[in-house]
Amino acid sequence: MRIAILNRDRCQPRRCSHECEKYCPRVRSGDETIVFGDDGKPIISEEMCVGCGICVNKCPFDAIMIIGLPEELHKPTHRYGKNGFALYGLPTPEAGRVSGILGPNGIGKSTCVQILSGNLIPNFGEGNTDWDVVLEHYAGTSMYDYFKQVADGAVRLSQKPQYVDMIPKAFKGKTRDLLAGVDDSGKLDDLIERLSLSHIIDRNIGDLSGGELQRVAIAACAAKDADFYFFDEISPYLDIHQRIKVSQLIQEIAQDKAVLVVEHDLAILDMLSDVVHIAYGVPTGYGVITHPKGVRIAINQYLKGYLPEENIRVRPDAITFEVHPPRSETDVATLVEYDSFTKKYEGGFSMKVDAGSLKEGEVLGIVGPNGIGKSTFVKVLAGIEEPDEGEMNLDIEISYKPQYIQADQPIPVNFFLRSISKKFDSSYYQSEIAAPLNLENLYDRLLTDLSGGELQRVAIAACLSRDADMYILDEPSAHLDVEQRALATKTIKRFAENSKKTAMVVDHDIYMIDMLSERLIVFEGEPAVYGFAHSPTGMQEGMNKFLANLDITFRRDEDTRRPRVNKKGSNLDRKQKAKGEYYYYNIGE
Repeated sequence: MRIAILNRDRCQPRRCSHECEKYCPRVRSGDETIVFGDDGKPIISEEMCVGCGICVNKCPFDAIMIIGLPEELHKPTHRYGKNGFALYGLPTPEAGRVSGILGPNGIGKSTCVQILSGNLIPNFGEGNTDWDVVLEHYAGTSMYDYFKQVADGAVRLSQKPQYVDMIPKAFKGKTRDLLAGVDDSGKLDDLIERLSLSHIIDRNIGDLSGGELQRVAIAACAAKDADFYFFDEISPYLDIHQRIKVSQLIQEIAQDKAVLVVEHDLAILDMLSDVVHIAYGVPTGYGVITHPKGVRIAINQYLKGYLPEENIRVRPDAITFEVHPPRSETDVATLVEYDSFTKKYEGGFSMKVDAGSLKEGEVLGIVGPNGIGKSTFVKVLAGIEEPDEGEMNLDIEISYKPQYIQADQPIPVNFFLRSISKKFDSSYYQSEIAAPLNLENLYDRLLTDLSGGELQRVAIAACLSRDADMYILDEPSAHLDVEQRALATKTIKRFAENSKKTAMVVDHDIYMIDMLSERLIVFEGEPAVYGFAHSPTGMQEGMNKFLANLDITFRRDEDTRRPRVNKKGSNLDRKQKAKGEYYYYNIGE
């Protein structure tokens, strides 16, 4: 089976003189393979198209995709018009359990939520439908009762948006006012305490950090009295301890409600979900949602790239988790040494940093809770802020990617990156930076039109494009899916190794930090009150210190070797704590 996907936002017939029509042999022979609608944009006749791919190759704007589908996917659940995005299958909401969705961005997760909430009636690829058609389609299945309630208007939805940095644009005012406006369950006071929001409750929404906005968005979603809760990415900007607390909250909600969660932190998805649906396909082209699977089985199948029940390979290569003992420090020349310094703010927060040194060509991880001073530390190193006591004059060139990214200039991505680096058009740049970060499809897009994940990848590339001695990346994993995180990790690591440059990475993704880092800087203290940064230390000592402060231990999956959070108080959790091995337990045996 073959479908044609036309990205009508990219199609620009006035600029290309209908190249797709000119080069298609079926059009030249008189068949109506490609016709043009009233708006002058092409519509592909899938019945006449032979899938030769000429129009795909000739289109200068990458607006056309011809996609082969398994024969069993003969009828979509929903399709956005002729040649539009097609969704196959739906997750199954069920009261009393958390259903997770694991898959790349742009695969139809938002469409699923719109259908399950009743805001969008599935059309099964046949134009407009009504709920009677939907109920007839699902008669005799587990989805019938759910959609009967949706059709009767008996399903109330509460949704946490993916991009919390958009909240200040939609709401102006105090945090208290936003939360009070959605609280119809009477749980607000408890949520404020559990999510540690009391100190920001009287602050303006526009003054909150990303982590604070994330917790406010979660509280707003949980405060509503609903039947169906949808949490779209709970982990960005939250530290590990906060992610676990939020996971416990969501599990409590699911005791008598239906909950659907999209999450790219595998450790959190693992501990949070009761079942997992895998989403696969071609982003912006088509998406397939599998039947629910056991959590461990689903995650491991997705990482391997092959789904045995569906007999589908969703990726040519497996996402592998490198298992290695903590690396020993090597005798490498020192790039720069920095003195101890302190930084204080009027609000009362203070930070002290021990003196340390950075080595040439190493990747240094920075870990610690939110609100402890990590971003302040790298801003001082980058020269963006000045210390109050002590001097910071590194006398080296630094390229810095901030934690929060904003696109203010409506310029194409390729123009932006080319303006940063003269190497943009070189084969090295395209193969080592652009290709791994999958930037080619973004080149003609405007920076202001990019999603959070797309903008993150461009920001990582921009940071690595500059000519510098040290590269600092603050939370590069935010809004990236599992595959994109793996590729970003490899890109940063390979760049540092090949160019012999020093890199510093601040992140809460434990796997990314472990795979990237040769040493760690661990932050301790009391969030929003004071922070203390230790000197750089070895990975084993640093990981044990960091996770001991959080009272969390990790184990390795027996099949894929991916990190998994131990249940607190379990036999393995107690054993690892007794041995003082919070992360590297039994590795190498």
